[in-house]
Amino acid sequence: MSISQHLLFLVCVALATYAQTMTGFAFGLVLLGLSGVFQLASVAEVANVVSVLSLVNAAVTLARARPQVNWSLIRPAMFSSLVGVGVGVTALAWISGSMAVLLQLLLGCTIVACAVLLVARAQPLAQVSSRGSFLFFGAVSGVLGGLFSSAGPPMVYHLYRQPLPLAAIRNSLLILFSVNAMARLTLVTGQGEFMASSFWLSVLALPIVIGVTWVARRYATAGSMQTVKRLVFMLLLAAGLGLIVPAFRTLAG
Repeated sequence: MSISQHLLFLVCVALATYAQTMTGFAFGLVLLGLSGVFQLASVAEVANVVSVLSLVNAAVTLARARPQVNWSLIRPAMFSSLVGVGVGVTALAWISGSMAVLLQLLLGCTIVACAVLLVARAQPLAQVSSRGSFLFFGAVSGVLGGLFSSAGPPMVYHLYRQPLPLAAIRNSLLILFSVNAMARLTLVTGQGEFMASSFWLSVLALPIVIGVTWVARRYATAGSMQTVKRLVFMLLLAAGLGLIVPAFRTLAG
């Protein structure tokens, strides 16, 4: 990257961090989408950065207090998500090597689908969903986590529909995503796919993530959160389409 590309990447990190703080799950999707649209780095490289930053963020949060987690619900999702991470990392290595345009198209479609989930008005359930549903959503989250280090949307959508205390939902998601990030980093490092550039980009981005998170949490209001949610939806939609359209043109040509 040139100096201007590094600066643009840090701007993308700031936008992604603000979106994550206000919506709860959009960091990886926004950063991957913007980096792809501006062609700042490869999907695999940025996904590694997202994994590192997600793990650091989880470690800082967990260090403050021991979270209360509903283990009976999160264990099935954690098991299937770990399997999904393995599938996603394997698929990423194969697609990146032979069909990079297909990976771009898949990322764009994923971002658009998650943008729709962000604004979907899901009705809360009367009772806790079955074990099988947690296995399913955990597996889908794991595959997205392995591919793009963006495991959030499916499990966020599923868990926030459950009749559970919000603290238990947030803590369960934090544990699940941190385990996924650790598993993904272990797998990509073992495959020799964790590049030095990913490490240095993570080091550069970390102060931005910490600073923007602190400011957003300190000054956010309920009204601003709703406004940001709509803006993030439009940003994700634009980033997704910005990846899909060029990929389709390449495949059609």
